[in-house]
Amino acid sequence: MSRSIVRQSKFRHVFGQAVKAEQGYDDIRVSKVTWDSSFCAVNPKFLAVIVESSGGGAFLVLPLSKTGRVDKNYPLVIGHSGPVLDIDWCPHNDNILASCSEDCTAM
Repeated sequence: MSRSIVRQSKFRHVFGQAVKAEQGYDDIRVSKVTWDSSFCAVNPKFLAVIVESSGGGAFLVLPLSKTGRVDKNYPLVIGHSGPVLDIDWCPHNDNILASCSEDCTAM
């Protein structure tokens, strides 16, 4: 009567591969202010990331088709006077994004 010590699994020999530099985003200054929420939101067309900025809150909106290194002078969405805490896309329209800030405003 022999017992198998290692449990049988069909995923035992599956290994992931790291994404290549041209397939991901690089050089984004992600905010450290987001408390218990996520720092990014994605939909089928865009990626939005809360970033570090001086003088208020800001976030980036990047198209998923453009990958690679993000330029330091890439335009930011700025409208809050306090740090942005959370962002989320509208589930019905891929072009509408909601953000809320530490200054008690939602835009």
